[in-house]
Amino acid sequence: MPPRAKSPPSATTRRTAAANRLWGGRFAVGSGKILKQINASIDVDRRLYAHDIAGSIAHVEMLVRRKIVSAAEGRAIARGLKRVRAEIEAGKFVFRRDLEDIHMNVEARLAALIGKPAGRLHTARSRNDQVATDFRLWVRDAAEAIDARLREFQRALLDQAGAHAAAVMPGFTHLQPAQPVTFGHHLLAYVEMAGRDRGRFADARRRANESPLGAAALAGTSFPIDRAMTAKALGFDRPMANSLDAVSDRDFALEFLAAAAICGAHLSRLAEEIVIWTAPQFGFVRLSDAWSTGSSIMPQKRNPDAAELVRAKSGRLFGALIGLLTVMKGLPLAYSKDMQEDKARVFEAADTLELCLAAAAGMIDDMTVDADAMRRAAAIGYITATDLADWLVRKVGLPFREAHHVTGRIVRLAEQRGCALDELPLAEMRKIDPRIARGVFAVLSLDKSVASRTSFGGTAPANVRRAVKAARRRYL
Repeated sequence: MPPRAKSPPSATTRRTAAANRLWGGRFAVGSGKILKQINASIDVDRRLYAHDIAGSIAHVEMLVRRKIVSAAEGRAIARGLKRVRAEIEAGKFVFRRDLEDIHMNVEARLAALIGKPAGRLHTARSRNDQVATDFRLWVRDAAEAIDARLREFQRALLDQAGAHAAAVMPGFTHLQPAQPVTFGHHLLAYVEMAGRDRGRFADARRRANESPLGAAALAGTSFPIDRAMTAKALGFDRPMANSLDAVSDRDFALEFLAAAAICGAHLSRLAEEIVIWTAPQFGFVRLSDAWSTGSSIMPQKRNPDAAELVRAKSGRLFGALIGLLTVMKGLPLAYSKDMQEDKARVFEAADTLELCLAAAAGMIDDMTVDADAMRRAAAIGYITATDLADWLVRKVGLPFREAHHVTGRIVRLAEQRGCALDELPLAEMRKIDPRIARGVFAVLSLDKSVASRTSFGGTAPANVRRAVKAARRRYL
């Protein structure tokens, strides 16, 4: 009797084989189509490939040192991982969505290259500590990249501040003319904001610089691993002290996003000022064609689109922070799949912030300053009135509140006469307070006003020049 023909494998058998590929024997049936789609993260986390491979090389070298894996297997794994990295960097690697994430894509390719030894790589670790390690390495690098962008932004601001240390412009409160300042002084305010932004990213990097590797799924491992060795190999300061914390918290990502959001707010404020300054009603600065766009219907238009887009993109940074806080706020320890949603927000925020910083630095470098337009604007709105009040305190001996009242009456009189404060006849001022002397006119000019603001951090041109030099030493 001829042998009975074998029937083709059933659909269940085929699904079981697919299930076993990733999770072993626990699942009898593979994932459904929609679950596969929602579960796959390779389209996002492929950016972690270099960090994932670096972590794996450090891990296998430790396994060899601790005699958990043989030296021959360790060498084969390390060589295979380096080959995988070279394939990815050469654009020859095929990323497979059915393998879910970067970790399984790398491991599957490693197995295809070196065979059975590849299965030793995952000893004494989990994808939970693996992804936490990769992500911390990536955030650490991103913080350094953004610091470099911030430094270049500061350089552009300092160059313009030094060039315009004595250019008088109106300083505003409530967007109303308040007191005269210099354009250099105004730009230095953003230098200081960017300095604090750099400090926040440096702090975030420092706190992120602990290694989760070896925490395994959540409880550590029974293998005699050396977590200090892998931490040192990857440039971490130390291993994380608690295995649950190591795999389940993303505060390092949240802190990065918080720093990015604050930095974005600073850039948005500057962008708003560039929009205002370039408007013909102000005309304080002009952007070249490289940073302006036209209108499809109005040929005269010069739109500061780059500044407007920097202003708008800050919303992405705020949204990324709130989005990840929302993901994390209700999660019990330890790992939950919700945390797969962390990387897309952080990656987009880092890309967005780097682009905005490059645009901001480019616009500051490019802008042409119209100091005459600034001075004309500073002559409007009686912005040396505070100097008059201060003179009354110093020379007449009035309490400041009384001096404020007298100055207000003089301003009202100037408004009624339609003239500037320094154009008001002395006799008219003395009708309000007979103690006012001719010396008052020395403090009513714009240049005298800004030159008098010599307190530390003040707008006097000499101060601004010193501040520019000090900021170059401190930040560049």
